[in-house]
Amino acid sequence: MSDLRSAAEAWLAQDPDPGTRAELRDVLDAGDERALADRFGSRLEFGTAGLRGEMGAGPNRMNRVTVMRAAAGLAATLPAGSHVIVGFDARHGSERFAGDTAAVLAGAGHTVEVFAEPVPTPVLAHAVRTSRAAAGVMVTASHNPPRDNGYKVYWRDGAQIVPPRDAEISAAIDAVGRVDELPLGTSWEVRADLTPYLDAVAGLRLGDARDVSIVYTPMHGVGSDVLHAAFASAGFPAPVVVPEQADPDPDFPTVAFPNPEEPGALDLALALAAERNADLVIANDPDADRCAVAVPTPSGWRPLTGDEVGGLLAEHVLRHTSGDDRLVVTTIVSSSLLGKIARAHGVRFAESLTGFKWIMKAGTRADRLVFGYEEALGYSVGDDRGVPVGDKDGVSAALAVAALAAEARRDGRTLLDLLDDQARRYGLHATAQVSVRVQDVSRIAAAMARLRTDTPAELGGRAVESFDDLAAPSNGLPPTDGVRFHLSGGARVVIRPSGTEPKLKCYLEVVMPTADDRARAEVALAALREDVSALIS
Repeated sequence: MSDLRSAAEAWLAQDPDPGTRAELRDVLDAGDERALADRFGSRLEFGTAGLRGEMGAGPNRMNRVTVMRAAAGLAATLPAGSHVIVGFDARHGSERFAGDTAAVLAGAGHTVEVFAEPVPTPVLAHAVRTSRAAAGVMVTASHNPPRDNGYKVYWRDGAQIVPPRDAEISAAIDAVGRVDELPLGTSWEVRADLTPYLDAVAGLRLGDARDVSIVYTPMHGVGSDVLHAAFASAGFPAPVVVPEQADPDPDFPTVAFPNPEEPGALDLALALAAERNADLVIANDPDADRCAVAVPTPSGWRPLTGDEVGGLLAEHVLRHTSGDDRLVVTTIVSSSLLGKIARAHGVRFAESLTGFKWIMKAGTRADRLVFGYEEALGYSVGDDRGVPVGDKDGVSAALAVAALAAEARRDGRTLLDLLDDQARRYGLHATAQVSVRVQDVSRIAAAMARLRTDTPAELGGRAVESFDDLAAPSNGLPPTDGVRFHLSGGARVVIRPSGTEPKLKCYLEVVMPTADDRARAEVALAALREDVSALIS
């Protein structure tokens, strides 16, 4: 324990934040060994999406020292005099972390721009790509709980970094000394113009129907102003915003988790939509890179799954684009439907590892990416000019969903009708998830090891026909920590640790012949869910 106390004292000596200094001094004075070990026994790992974790003192927390070290590591890997753009959301500490990042980068001799106000993550990603910046930093924890913050790094293509870039930056972070000895810049450019982003997403050529009524929630995040400006520029009626969730609030007071996938997160939006008799509910997560959709049914409002929205948007994009060089991409945990859609439309299809950093790297130089999606409500929507943003974008996805719904409404149809059309053409692809959140992250590694050594013969009453250990490279994909079970009847289960939260995530899919098989599909998914839950518990 003396080593941990020494590390804590060294941290105190360099920490510029009086809040975290006071927190750590209280821990030391109380002799709280568990709290000390939690903060100093490990550190936040700089992964392929950067950093993300709970706010507080120590290397295993998000704080000013952690952020300054990350900025210094990034600065050391860039060519001299590089241009870097920094954005931030409205979470606790985000603006301060953005300022610290700018000071460290400027002190290292780089040219820095910082957005004047909190912005959605896709705005930063677009700015990096179109400004020909060497890199970008977005301070956000996306949809994580209020106590968390994070640090995403983008490269010159406007996409999140992938290996080996992350390892290079991580090694450079390890070489950083005391942050109070870093040279700090005192000035940088302020970026305020959002017009390039708005022009790019509002100008997507995906049909001209506009008559649709929408209830929208930004989930206490930063998406509302940008989404409203994009809708106005594209000629859509202004969505009705859920008033209790309209303004940025880092405490996210109306939701247990600010993630539109979580049960209850859409309740206020669904109630308002029923009251207004709206055609559609659209929700962004707090940094507006994800988009959730819900539709009215005879028995009430129903959120669509990410796979359902992905399939609908894919065909919408392909109907409004042309060329056999078009590429559509999804991940190994998303529905297998997109591959069938691609074949039917005569376009190219690719699978990637989970995460948009991999989606944006899929295909070849000869491919023109027009659409990419992951089941976790992430979509990159393009037109004949390709995709405007090198990451998932909840604002342009909302525009595309609105255009799709307006087009269906003009034809006297609904999104549910379009889902039935797809089921008749390709078979009904029903998907679901099982997630287990843990306090002790060692449980995740233990569960993955058990799955690899004790493979089940049957899941949900279906025989396991084959098993893939995704830690071994296969089908041109890099290795990743995950396993995949191919089951009889075209069903599939994929299990992997979450890349952003202490969760084990399981992705279930069953395929039925027709649209009339939805009840049977739900029964089959329930059987899979029961067996998989027992398997990972």
